[in-house]
Amino acid sequence: MARKRKAHAAAFKAQVALAALKGDKTVNELASQHAVHPTLIHAWKKQLLAGAEDLFSNGSKVAAEDHEAVQAQLYEQIGRLKMELDWLKKKSCQPRLMPSGHWSRSATRS
Repeated sequence: MARKRKAHAAAFKAQVALAALKGDKTVNELASQHAVHPTLIHAWKKQLLAGAEDLFSNGSKVAAEDHEAVQAQLYEQIGRLKMELDWLKKKSCQPRLMPSGHWSRSATRS
């Protein structure tokens, strides 16, 4: 029967990766202490080092992406509203048959 993989919490991964970065104990010692494979510790350490730059960024990258997403949504909404307005203008200028049997325009032309 196949064993399920253990899912480690993010806090646990960070704790082990920080301990590996400290260098007080070897990776093999940490692996036996925390009951994980040394390869996992190396991977978590790489992830920590790769993501460390994002911790100290001023958030301008995230703000720019959010701004672009909002802008795209607004342009999409503008396009829909323009189409709806054009359709309504077209429909309002079409002649309609009145109950008296005469044709009438719902909008006057200038």
